[in-house]
Amino acid sequence: MRRVSVDIGGTFTDCFVVWDGEYIEAKALTTHHNLALGFNEALGKACNVLDLQLEQILSQVDSVRYATTLGTNALIEHKGPKIGMLVTAGFEATVPLSRARGYGEGLDNLGQQDMPNAQRPDPLVLPHMICGVRERVDFQGKLVMPLDEDDVRTQIRLLVDRGAEIIVVALVNAVVSPTHEQRIEEILLEEYPSHLLGAIPVILSHQVAGRKGEYVRATSAIVDGYLHSTMYHALSALEQNLRAHRYEKPMLVIHNSGGMAQLNSTDALQTIHSGPVSGIGASEHLAMQAGLGNVVATDMGGTSYDIGIVVDGGIKHYDFNPVIDRWLVSVPMVHLVTLGAGGGSIASYDRMYNTVKCGPESAGSDPGPACYDRGGMRPTVTDADLVLGYLDPKNYAGGSIPLNPRRAKAAIEDTLCDDLDCSVIEAALLVREKVDDNMANGLFTELRARGYNPKDFTMLAYGGNGPLHCCGIAQNLAIDKILAPPLSSVFSAVGAGNMHQLHIHEQSLYMVLYDSNTRHLFDDYDRFNSIVTELKELGTQDLLRQGASREDICHNLELDMRYGNQLVQTTAVIPNHEVHGPGDVLALISQFSNDYGKRFGEGSQAPEAGIRINTIRVAAFVRHETVQFEDIKPLPPEQRKAPPPPGSSRKCYFVGHQGSLDTPVWNRADIKPGVQISGPAVVASEVTTFLVNPGWNFVAARQGASWFLRA
Repeated sequence: MRRVSVDIGGTFTDCFVVWDGEYIEAKALTTHHNLALGFNEALGKACNVLDLQLEQILSQVDSVRYATTLGTNALIEHKGPKIGMLVTAGFEATVPLSRARGYGEGLDNLGQQDMPNAQRPDPLVLPHMICGVRERVDFQGKLVMPLDEDDVRTQIRLLVDRGAEIIVVALVNAVVSPTHEQRIEEILLEEYPSHLLGAIPVILSHQVAGRKGEYVRATSAIVDGYLHSTMYHALSALEQNLRAHRYEKPMLVIHNSGGMAQLNSTDALQTIHSGPVSGIGASEHLAMQAGLGNVVATDMGGTSYDIGIVVDGGIKHYDFNPVIDRWLVSVPMVHLVTLGAGGGSIASYDRMYNTVKCGPESAGSDPGPACYDRGGMRPTVTDADLVLGYLDPKNYAGGSIPLNPRRAKAAIEDTLCDDLDCSVIEAALLVREKVDDNMANGLFTELRARGYNPKDFTMLAYGGNGPLHCCGIAQNLAIDKILAPPLSSVFSAVGAGNMHQLHIHEQSLYMVLYDSNTRHLFDDYDRFNSIVTELKELGTQDLLRQGASREDICHNLELDMRYGNQLVQTTAVIPNHEVHGPGDVLALISQFSNDYGKRFGEGSQAPEAGIRINTIRVAAFVRHETVQFEDIKPLPPEQRKAPPPPGSSRKCYFVGHQGSLDTPVWNRADIKPGVQISGPAVVASEVTTFLVNPGWNFVAARQGASWFLRA
């Protein structure tokens, strides 16, 4: 297997290369003005390890895969085109009103409790850029009013005159009858053919989101349209860079659904959070191979701290209506929680509580933390880690980024020390304690909200800063097992390399399996089977178009079901994809009942209210060869070995300990499997730093995996 996978983050571009059984990890600073430069630098470092040229690798690999946060950053920074929107006449206010709850989407719990003072998000499409067209179909897809094509042409010209750079079409009930949306696209291409310089893209809502819910479907299409140009130009530039270096195969892009597809089969909305989702995919893969049981995946990079849960040997949690930035959308996305806490998170003085505040603002890669000596003036978490002695200023990132301790101390002193009336070391300890507490609180909330006890989980700590902060986070949660997985600094890039090609298609409907009023059991088997067959064929055609063989394509069927008119939906995974009689219908009901009982408690089922299906969803996928992990469980205590003599030592400061502690420093390459090191200790590698707090043991495992166990 020869493969290149890349995770482009807000601060670093991580690269993972598989070359005939050899695994190489490399990092470079993300070059936001041209992502290809950072990619070339990171891949160039891997080329040096293999003693090969860039062109030699790219001309011989079977695939190049990208996961990126580019779309996330563009949305947060509001860098997008001017959008024009066509809706059914009379529904022009649907998006601006945002169900009257748009104030609260994307806010934390405290912000949602103070809704009168909540700040509304800046709209992605301005009210005067929303125009109604005369047409209407009902909830069953039956024609109520035909499309007035002359009116459509008038409204399109009006939007273009007002400066629309992209047109989003979101008509009522378009998911059950998309004919009018499709005709509007045809009219727009007639008015502005693709060969004209002024041609503009058009986004149809039913192609972006296949479920009912006019507002969330509209916002999904708006977000997709808002990111379309940014993602198209940036990813196209990356693809052109590959072509210039003799890579001739299609570029693959990771999706937030947990799969991947070629660039020409990728919507911009599907790339949101694709980097962290790749890390969760790698965590699932590792947990299943190593038999780790319940794991909580934590990815601490330079900009953010991402949390994902994998339970029972590989069950992921999905969000079917996730909130992206401040917008509720309708796409299936692997569930994750993102906190503004990374190595580049800026520390500031919190006047209200007379303490330190960390994040969510980040210094990013340009200028970066003050210690990078690139012009950054404000202190960050990385500056605090350097001042506290955890980082080697001459050997950070393999020596590629020399650190300036004087800059770090000056930034902390100028920003924090006077207001807090403390020394530089005391301020750095406060920064360290605050950021670890923030991450621990986020982790605790996520686990407890889903009914889990943190003690029952193994914490996976990866990302460039994960092994540096994991002990401080875990000891706040009473977690006693931490695993820094193999290739931990580029673990999300490893996950991108393990993804399978996958497309998800879904259809909203009103299908009653059991009518409690008439006690009638569903018997329209042909309708159910035809919908499933159609969704399977859509996914199959997506994969065939990308070169997959029909015999390699697999399908999973999921149904969103509910009792009566309950608001809560439960997703049931159905092994039998066809129904041909009452027995098959009862099997669907039984599967739903079992899943509902596991989620809400046995006995909470309410079939007397009726049972209905709201969404049918089919995932079509093709499995690919994956990276294999060896047995990485730690040896029992009696079989562990003493460490070799440390290479050096330095004074480090730890939260909860007075004064400095003499801390031995080892090189990770010198630590063989089975070796145990008691904290305090620092184990350094070219790509990350493992900090062993007092009261913890560091135990080396196979394949570069590292365990942190409470002493």
